[in-house]
Amino acid sequence: MSEKKPKVLLFDIGGVCVVELLSDDLQLSISLSKLPLRSNPLLRTHPLHPPGWINHSISASSPTGTWQSLETGRIPLDSTFFTYFSLDLHSPTLWSTFYLTKALPSNPSLPASVPPLPKIDAEQLFWNMMSASRPFDPWMYPALLALKKSNQYILAALSNTVIFPESHPYAHPAPEEDIRRIFDVFVSSAHVGLRKPDPAIYALAMERLNEHAQEKGRGRVEAGDVFFFDDIGENLKGARKAGMRTFKVNLGRTFEAVDELERVTGLELAGGHPRVPVEVKAEAVGKAKL
Repeated sequence: MSEKKPKVLLFDIGGVCVVELLSDDLQLSISLSKLPLRSNPLLRTHPLHPPGWINHSISASSPTGTWQSLETGRIPLDSTFFTYFSLDLHSPTLWSTFYLTKALPSNPSLPASVPPLPKIDAEQLFWNMMSASRPFDPWMYPALLALKKSNQYILAALSNTVIFPESHPYAHPAPEEDIRRIFDVFVSSAHVGLRKPDPAIYALAMERLNEHAQEKGRGRVEAGDVFFFDDIGENLKGARKAGMRTFKVNLGRTFEAVDELERVTGLELAGGHPRVPVEVKAEAVGKAKL
């Protein structure tokens, strides 16, 4: 029996629909590179050391930490957020635990004793991350346009987001720079007060999808009618528990997700961008435009 075609194609945004070239390694190294070498011996010996620290400092405080509070709209994106985000990034306890249980086991060549905690400008780091993730993904964006033109599927997004201050340009992007225009349904964590992988946000997404489907005369949507694309395993696990079909999008290889979209839809969706994986290299750090 052939696979049932989905009614809904559901997408994460960061790392799937827009580029996410700054890996955790580069986020940390860019921040460290702003310091004089003498002020941070960690940078002298290990310019990308240690990968995973920023993600660890964020995820270790889940589900009620500073980053999670921003992504659920519980705190605004202001000086208070940056103060507490900086505290998370400079927690000696988290740093020691991370270094001894994650960094050192994965790279035994590192010093056995815990080195000084990296000094990171939390505000600069945040805006580096936001700036780097603005451009549309060169493989996925043409596929989304082709899917929208086909009018065969409900296109939806389910993304952990932030609410930018009204005065910031990111709060009001030009239509041609706004990925949201592609989607029939857009569930934004910061606007609904829930974030992936909370089961409640998948249930809310299903409610919104059914409201749209009924308005458009497309009938009822069941979880099994939804095919979800995300780059984070934990989010995909939550979607599968909700009954959705899923596909893991690998960093810098969204052309693989386009291949999967072509498989499940039977449509030709690939654009002309070369199918070459994006390799983020350390040498690019010194040339990064902030």
